[in-house]
Amino acid sequence: MSFASPYEGLLKGNQVFQSTRFNERQELFGKLATGQSPHSTLITCSDSRIDPCLITQSEPGDLFVIRNAGNMVPTLRDKGSSELASLQFAVCVLETPHLIVCGHSDCGAMKACLKPESVESLPYLAEWIQNGSELPGKVSGEASDDRLNATIGMNVRHQLEVLRSHAFIRERLDSGQLSLHGWVYDIGQGSIREL
Repeated sequence: MSFASPYEGLLKGNQVFQSTRFNERQELFGKLATGQSPHSTLITCSDSRIDPCLITQSEPGDLFVIRNAGNMVPTLRDKGSSELASLQFAVCVLETPHLIVCGHSDCGAMKACLKPESVESLPYLAEWIQNGSELPGKVSGEASDDRLNATIGMNVRHQLEVLRSHAFIRERLDSGQLSLHGWVYDIGQGSIREL
């Protein structure tokens, strides 16, 4: 299909969706129109190369997805955070039993953590990556690819620690109602590595 603009393509794509997949799955979408009960909450990067539902073969409504640069979880000092508000809703209201932090290969936010001067002209991004600012000092290795891969894994582990620091998450963990998981998705291989 060819369209005058990418934006027109999105609208046309929705028309195709409505006339095909939506009609084929009306019962599912009717159920989703009245509420949600996802089986997992996935915190993943905002990278357009990653579609969480596609890589996990999940159905609409299966995942509650929170996307941001670097799949980072703000600390308690970040009041008014959309990430924390979404997490609290997923964990306390929807009561999702699994909380997954999913990093990925070639992560631009982790590159920025390794080289913060590269985002000095982007003040919001520069401030945001401070959620992972401790990581480069903990990573050793000569090769930049090795350092980046190590930082990606360390970031996922660090974000799991930050999640545990939030009382509303810790309460559900302690009661056995919630499990935390760390993943790194390899874009080139299509595979998930559990940490």
